[in-house]
Amino acid sequence: EGLRPISRQAKRAAARRAIRRPALLFLAALAPAMSSIIRSGPLGFPFKCIDPFLFAVYHNDRYPKGNDQMGPDAKHLAGRRLGMDFDAKGGFSMYHGRVVPGFPKHPHRGFETVTVVRKGIIDHCDSTGAAGRFGEGGDVQWMTAGKGVSHSEMFPLINKEGPNPLELFQIWLNLPRKDKMTDPQFRMLWGESIPKATVPSAPGGTGSVTVTVVAGRGFLPPEVERKAQWPAPPPKSYATDPDSDVGIVTVQLEAGAAWTLPAALGPETRRKLYLYSGAGLQVDGQTFGEGVDVELRAGVDVSLKAPEGNAVEVLLLQGKPIGEPVVQHGPFVMTTRQEIMEAFSDYQEDEFGAWPHGGDAPVHPRDKARFAKHSDGRLEEKAWPPGAFSTPADGPK
Repeated sequence: EGLRPISRQAKRAAARRAIRRPALLFLAALAPAMSSIIRSGPLGFPFKCIDPFLFAVYHNDRYPKGNDQMGPDAKHLAGRRLGMDFDAKGGFSMYHGRVVPGFPKHPHRGFETVTVVRKGIIDHCDSTGAAGRFGEGGDVQWMTAGKGVSHSEMFPLINKEGPNPLELFQIWLNLPRKDKMTDPQFRMLWGESIPKATVPSAPGGTGSVTVTVVAGRGFLPPEVERKAQWPAPPPKSYATDPDSDVGIVTVQLEAGAAWTLPAALGPETRRKLYLYSGAGLQVDGQTFGEGVDVELRAGVDVSLKAPEGNAVEVLLLQGKPIGEPVVQHGPFVMTTRQEIMEAFSDYQEDEFGAWPHGGDAPVHPRDKARFAKHSDGRLEEKAWPPGAFSTPADGPK
């Protein structure tokens, strides 16, 4: 049999392939040299987040000594917009609190809050009947708001003799539509159980690096990860999906220290780095000033290095995007406008449940140590860890 003649269309297609192939080979050769940095920008308040995260904020308040009501003395409140004080006058804000700083009773639906405390105390109460006190020493509260919960987050100033510093992150993690109406629940990730390691600087640096992993795998040395307790978030959290690759990690680099952020485990992961303390961080050789966020290519290792003159600290948030519509109105995050209207209607009906805690801004007794009372009646009680407060008089027993 003879060969069929080649059509004009086939000749043109072959010519296009011949032109395209060298170009693709050229781009493939460049790929390893592509920057690990996708984009960067100024650090906002709140931080700018990418799916699956909705919101993140860093609080660093230098509260004075507390009065008998566990709030600042009246002289510190003059001239403030009490009930809406975010101005950091005198080094601290009252937020929505009027006597005790913090956030009195307010609702959430359709997502999760992760509260990571570095210093200070948080008093929690909610409409499921649950309550708790946590904070100093690195505690984390992970709350799945699900179909709806009202809660309060107050910052009692328990030290009557000296300052009451507060440092924390609050992070909002979205829920997939299938889990937005799950029952609300919180879990405590007590600081002493959260995986953490201090490791020597990577080659090219000096000093050490401390890595604390609230969520995620692959960030710590293998021997540390094998022995870690890995406290779990609530059962319907997006982070419980093994494919979500959710990571919440803080990294503290001493002056001159270097660390390699390993590539993400998931092929679809997106990640962002927030430089919230210090300046001069080098990310794969590019230097950034203070207060920046940097979106990174998740599939590659990234070198981080602190300048010789000062330490830096970063927060890493990463995860596989949920990829669903996000319709948000204040504390309600759903996928359609109709679902938002239903959230308002449900909240107006019963405020997402009874409120057995007295006023809208409850605080626990000054001498109460850490605890978590869950809606099923289960009670966890924890002493404050050694060294949690600078002096014995600073904290409850």
